Amino acid sequence: MDLDLRKLRYFVAVAEHGQFGRAASALFIAQPVLSRQIRAFEQELGCALFTRTTRSVELTSAGRQLYEEAQRITATVDTALQRVQEAARGERWLMVAFSPGLHVSEAIREFTARHPEVGVDVLPLRWWERDAPLRDGRAHVGYLRRPFDDAGLRTVPIGHETKVACLPVTHPLAGRSSLTSADLDGEPVLDTRARRTYTLDEKFELIASGQGIALVPLSVAGSYSRPDLVYRPVTDYPPVETCLAVPEAGDRAGVVRDFLDIAVATLQHRATG
Repeated sequence: MDLDLRKLRYFVAVAEHGQFGRAASALFIAQPVLSRQIRAFEQELGCALFTRTTRSVELTSAGRQLYEEAQRITATVDTALQRVQEAARGERWLMVAFSPGLHVSEAIREFTARHPEVGVDVLPLRWWERDAPLRDGRAHVGYLRRPFDDAGLRTVPIGHETKVACLPVTHPLAGRSSLTSADLDGEPVLDTRARRTYTLDEKFELIASGQGIALVPLSVAGSYSRPDLVYRPVTDYPPVETCLAVPEAGDRAGVVRDFLDIAVATLQHRATG
């Protein structure tokens, strides 16, 4: 079966808006046209993608799986089209992805000073994405935390980062100055395996409301200070390695190589400084 990219984009719009009317408005098409396109898409796939009610739609299990795949597919296509257009205009561009709490601004400043002809943009990673933008073409360089799949990537270790327990201020352990992993046994932990669509804001809101706890990197804790949350070191929890990563296929490109050299020197100095 050939993939109809237009119907896939229609599907993504309905999934994100949760309603055919709003999705149709965003796509600038009539709602009946959108409904027919989605019905035809479901018939082609041989399965229902949405559970429909009079007011909204919800993804079926097949729909949720397709939504995850569709995000990667449409991102790859959009990136490819963007790069074609940039090449036609003679532009040089570098996209740098970074995990929550990690900072690449100093490396970008140094790189831009040496290469003012190269445009640089940044891509904040959602915390469940890990290395995905390096594989689907959205980013040229990533500043990441392990674990992630490094197959097909060149990685350069930068340093290590400790993790801390994030607790609601009302938690019985919140008054302790430090914790051990044994102290956290039996605590409900919010993680990506349970629900992959948490944003950090959602995650911290759930923690503050008593729905669970989380183990987060120290730099994330520093970026998300709230009066209803506390962060406590877990003394026997292993540190997490941070590293720069680039796709092996793109590693030989001049601007990528130059940025990597600059970023390694800058970030390693920060890690040891």
